[in-house]
Amino acid sequence: MESTVVKKSIQKPKKKINSINNAFASHFAKSMFIAVSGLLLLTTIGTRMFTHVDMNLYGYMVGTIVFLVGFFYRFIAWGERPPTKLIIKKGIKLLFRKSTPKTSVEHLATYKFIWNRGIYRWSQHLLIGWGVIISCFVTFPLVFSWMYFTMAESGMYTIVLFGMDVMTVPADGFIAFMSYNALNFSAIMVISGVCMVLYRRLKNMQARAEYQIMYDFLPLYLLLFISITGLLLTFINVFLHGAGHYVMSLIHQFSVIITLIYLPFGKLAHIPFRPLSVFAKNYREHYGEQSMKQCKVCNTEFVSTEQSSDVIDVLGQNNLEFNMKDGFNLAELCLPCRRKYRISRFSGFATHEVPIKEANQNAKG
Repeated sequence: MESTVVKKSIQKPKKKINSINNAFASHFAKSMFIAVSGLLLLTTIGTRMFTHVDMNLYGYMVGTIVFLVGFFYRFIAWGERPPTKLIIKKGIKLLFRKSTPKTSVEHLATYKFIWNRGIYRWSQHLLIGWGVIISCFVTFPLVFSWMYFTMAESGMYTIVLFGMDVMTVPADGFIAFMSYNALNFSAIMVISGVCMVLYRRLKNMQARAEYQIMYDFLPLYLLLFISITGLLLTFINVFLHGAGHYVMSLIHQFSVIITLIYLPFGKLAHIPFRPLSVFAKNYREHYGEQSMKQCKVCNTEFVSTEQSSDVIDVLGQNNLEFNMKDGFNLAELCLPCRRKYRISRFSGFATHEVPIKEANQNAKG
């Protein structure tokens, strides 16, 4: 007995597995380090070893880095949730489906999924979405000096991308004109879209009842303020010969920085998260093609069998059990029957067994 105890006491400790994860305090710290390092590398290449840095854009750079910190914090906290982790894991496996390009275009470019809600709502989303995307594609490369312009004495502009001369164009040509005014065009698109949203939310009674002032209206006001101050900068330079440019540029820069810092923590956070909707669509389509789950009450096929079982598993991971005395799980009922079943638990009347469909049960959009 004593020899056994001695042998156990002199056993060598197990070797710890060396991993890159052990060098960081958390997944968030590792992701943030990789993101900032990647930004620094791209900026080093773009600025030709920091020999071309526009200090006028320094504030935007700081705001963007703070935005990335907030974005990774929000994304990792959201991605660690059991249902999100499941969608991401299975979505990556289904990324190379034949339908992925079409789904990506419909969800990220044409916003076809909003078309069923009406042309008006589709138009406002299209204007705001593409206005913001265009402004990001123009601003971020300039902020981190991935792209900039040089002008020769001959009046020709040279577009420089990551330190390489890409194109030389006339200063008064079409390409130069579009480059000068890209942010103006995007600002007009955002202003138009935001005004359409504000009009609908103020006139539509249902929208007025559902939306909150700070959560729903503040992001719109920020986008509107950024776009208006950006257009005022152009107006000052063209029509006022630069009078008041310095003050307006500070106001515009401050509004952009505040919005970037706020973006990961408000309603606008769905913009950088939007690409993951492709994962969700692939998940529903792929497992829906395999087998569909029938509602335990009305026998309507409402979700895939895989999704139904995944929902039950995720609820179990969160210690949430919805096994009913009737012999089924609440997640095995379609939404109308689920609502009627919950009513029956309070009323004492088996409303879920009444064979009447809701008026909007099969509504799309």
